[in-house]
Amino acid sequence: MEVKNCKGCGRLFNYMGGAPLCDGCRKKFEQKFQEVKQYLDENPNASVNQVSEDNDVSVKQIKQWIREERLSLSEASLDGVTCEHCGRPIRTGRFCEKCKAAMANSFANSIEKPKPLEPQKKERDGNKMRFL
Repeated sequence: MEVKNCKGCGRLFNYMGGAPLCDGCRKKFEQKFQEVKQYLDENPNASVNQVSEDNDVSVKQIKQWIREERLSLSEASLDGVTCEHCGRPIRTGRFCEKCKAAMANSFANSIEKPKPLEPQKKERDGNKMRFL
């Protein structure tokens, strides 16, 4: 285990992985996420900036939750998140559907497909003596 300072409150805590937050700050952070999620359910057409102002959460944090696919916008908006490959506005994740499909196809084509195994031919010599 490693001891670190919490980025939220500055207290020392046993760091086990993930975000460097103590349990108290992590719970507050998750509660804030639930508030933003509920706000988006009630106001599906709200922009990222409006959600940020109304819930006292940074735009950067909201965009991170969208990239992690924890949040999804009701429609792809210009002030929201854009595809990291082509720059189109997207609702959630890192890439648009077209780029995801292209990457999946190129990845599938880059993997060498196994060749089917041919059955081994056993040559039997019929002239040999056999014992029972």
